[in-house]
Amino acid sequence: MTKNFSLIICTYLRSQALLKLLISVRNQSLYPNEILIIDGSTNDETQVILKQNHFNNLKYFKVKPEQRGLTKQRNYGVNLVSKDSEIICFLDDDIVLTPAYFENLISTYSLHPDALAVGGYIANEVVWKKVSKQGNANMFYFDGWERKEPSRFKLRKKFGLEPDTPPGVLPTFAHGRSIGFLPPSGKVYPVELIMGGVSSYKKSIFDNLSFSTYFEGYGLYEDADFSLRIAKLGKLYVNTSAELSHHHDASGRPNKFKYGKMVVRNGWYVWRVKYEKPNFKAKVKWSLTVLLLTTIRFLNVFTTKDKKEAFTETLGRKVGWLSLLFNKPKVNP
Repeated sequence: MTKNFSLIICTYLRSQALLKLLISVRNQSLYPNEILIIDGSTNDETQVILKQNHFNNLKYFKVKPEQRGLTKQRNYGVNLVSKDSEIICFLDDDIVLTPAYFENLISTYSLHPDALAVGGYIANEVVWKKVSKQGNANMFYFDGWERKEPSRFKLRKKFGLEPDTPPGVLPTFAHGRSIGFLPPSGKVYPVELIMGGVSSYKKSIFDNLSFSTYFEGYGLYEDADFSLRIAKLGKLYVNTSAELSHHHDASGRPNKFKYGKMVVRNGWYVWRVKYEKPNFKAKVKWSLTVLLLTTIRFLNVFTTKDKKEAFTETLGRKVGWLSLLFNKPKVNP
C-alpha cells in the first residue's frame, strides 16, 4: 500500500536550481501528496518563478528573517505538514531526481517496517565499477564494487587514522566514510547517518525530535546530528536504487573561513552526540585527524586554482580547532 508522503524543500536564493528540481519532481512515477517550499530568500525571485510555473500540490511559504537558516526552515516546514502524512521527505534545492526516486525511496518503508528514516543515493559524484578481485591500494572496495580511494584516506591509513566503521556509521573518533562510499548496487544498506538533503523520515519521529538550531545558517552536519539522535531510537537505511544527482549550486553558501570553522566545530559537536565521553585514544585520534586534514587543505593553496579559498578555509579550520580549547559547543541530547 502506497504511503501518504510530503516533500519539504528549504531554499535560499536558488530560484533556477529549485525550478530544475521541481521539474524532476513533476516527472516522478510516484508524486508527493504535498510539496512545501520554505523560502528564506532575501528577494522575491523564487516566489515569482513559482507563479510562472505550476506544480500540483505545491504550497509556498516565505519565512521571516528570524526564521531563516536550514534547520529553522526545516522545523518550520514540519509544523505545516498535513495530518494525513506518514512520511516527510527533504530535498536540497540543487538536486535533480531520477523518475523512480520517490517510488524506490518510499517502498523501503514497506521492505523494512522498522525503518525510522531512509536516505536516497547521489549517483553523479563518484565513479564505481563492479569487480571480482580486489587488492589495488589506490582503490576502495565494498560489497563487490570499487571506487577511487581519495588521497586523504590513503594518508590517514599511513598514520593509523583510517575509519574503524563501515560507510554511513560514525567511527569512535568521528571522521568516517560518507554515504558516497556505498556502491550503486541497488541494495538497501543499514546505516546510522543519512544525508539531510536527500532524506526521509517517519512523521511520528517529529513528535519527539526536531532539527537542532545549534546548526545555524548553512547548517553543516545538521543531518548527521539528527541521524545520530534517531539512531538511538531505531533503524536508518540508505536505498541505493533511489537515485538522484546533486549539482552543488554555489549561491547561498558561506565564505570559506566560516565554512572551515564549521567543519571542525560542527564536526566535534556531532562526534559528541554519539560519543558523549570518548576515551583518551579517541580524543587524540580525533585531533590528529583534524590537523592532518587541515594540512592537506593548506597544501591545496599550492596545488589548486582556488588558492584564496584553500587558504581561508585552512585558517577557518585552525581557528575552529583552537577555539575548542576554551569554548566547546554545548551538546544537546
